[in-house]
Formats: sequence, structure tokens, C-alpha cells
Amino acid sequence: MQRIRLRYTKRGRLRFTSHRDFQRAFERALRRSEVPMAYSAGFTPHPKVSYANAAPTGTGSEAEFLEIALTEARDPHLLRQLLDSSLPDGLDITDAVEARTSGLAERLTASVWEMRLDGVDPDEARRAVDAFNAAESVEVQRKAKNGIRTFDARAAVADLQALDPPADRPGDKPCAILRLVVRHVTPAVRPDDVLSGLRAVADLAPPVPAAVTRLAQGLFDEESGTVTDPLAPDREAAPTAHPAVAAAVATAPEGAGSA
Repeated sequence: MQRIRLRYTKRGRLRFTSHRDFQRAFERALRRSEVPMAYSAGFTPHPKVSYANAAPTGTGSEAEFLEIALTEARDPHLLRQLLDSSLPDGLDITDAVEARTSGLAERLTASVWEMRLDGVDPDEARRAVDAFNAAESVEVQRKAKNGIRTFDARAAVADLQALDPPADRPGDKPCAILRLVVRHVTPAVRPDDVLSGLRAVADLAPPVPAAVTRLAQGLFDEESGTVTDPLAPDREAAPTAHPAVAAAVATAPEGAGSA
């Protein structure tokens, strides 16, 4: 059995698709591409697909991950192209590697998010960010199945910055850009929880819903404060050549292929 790990996106209007919607679209893409999927046992077999830490509905993402199990070996690069062409624009397969290490989910310990706050002055956003960063704790509330839950949104935020909007941005209305690194903790702290925290400490209330995009997710490096690529260990563990190619080179007659 071969395992392939894929990175995919949710862009544009497709950010509003739910995780269940994506699952259905992806399984259709697997069938269209005639991928030799491995299936679970039992009365209702399902293709062996493992999804890792999907982004909330309504948020865009450049860094979603999943793993599939195949009954026959396939070239990851060609498989990525086939699946990408079978999915709608906005749900794009951007990377594929053969799984050569364990624990993909364990390497997803933090996410980098960008929030665009239309109608918010950048200076106002900076003052709110400074107040949030200076606070020891920022309690927010979220509605859960068992009622209202109160938790600290500050502890999970490893970094929060207010950036200048792009110089070529169309229109003359104010816009603030926030970039944040959030650790994956329990209970999970989402970008909208951070917005609730900014409202609590600095009364920052965007007039329209924020446009939120996950830019990256992976292992959080405490020393550098960066989020690393979770597929990098699989690339580093890959052989320099396919075993069949390496064997052919090893058994070739001396001088073969020379000019």
C-alpha cells in the first residue's frame, strides 16, 4: 500500500464550502481520475482518506492537508495533476509527496492566518494589536454544544501584527491587514476568537466581516517563531531516484550510455 500526502487550497467563493462538501468533491475527483484507492473493511467500505485539521467554513486557505492510501504505486506529481484537473477552480491540489515518515497530524501544531479588515483604519488596528499583545490573558466566549464557553484567546497567539495594506489596493476606503500565528491548542483558538479578543481589549469592531485566509500550517519552531512545511520531512526522506531507475543504472553494462 502506498500513501500519498496532498496539500490543497480553498480560494475565492470556494472558501464557503464546508468540509463535507469538499469530501464529496474530492471523492468524485478520485473516481474521475481512476485512482486505485484502498478501501476500509466492513459493510460500507469507504476510500481511505485522512483529513488533517480542516479550516472552518467561510475561511480561505492555502494550506490544507490530507493523506490517501493506494493499492498500486503512482507518481505523486502525475497524481496531483490528475486530481487538480478533476476539481473545480478554487479547490486546487498544489503539492503531493509520498508519505515516508509518520505523524503528519502531529506536525500540524500551528497556523499562519491573514485577516483583512475592510473599513478599519490601520492605525486603529495597530493600537488594538498592541493592547492585545500587552495583555496577559484575553478571555472570550464562544457558543458550544453545551452552552457558552469562556477561554483565553491570548495564550494560543504566538505572534500578532498589523501590516500596511497593499499600495496598489483599489478604492480609497480604509483597510487593515492582520497577520497572526496561532498554536493549535485545546480548546482551539480560531481567528474569529482573536477578533473577539481585539474587541474586548480595544473595542475594535470591523463594520463588515473579516476576510480570513490560512497562509500556512505546520510545525511551530519556538526559536524562530516560524511555521515549517509539514511535507518537508517526506521530501527529505525520498530517495534521489526511483528504485526501478536506480536498479537499471546499477545493472547497466559498463560504458553504456556514453558518447
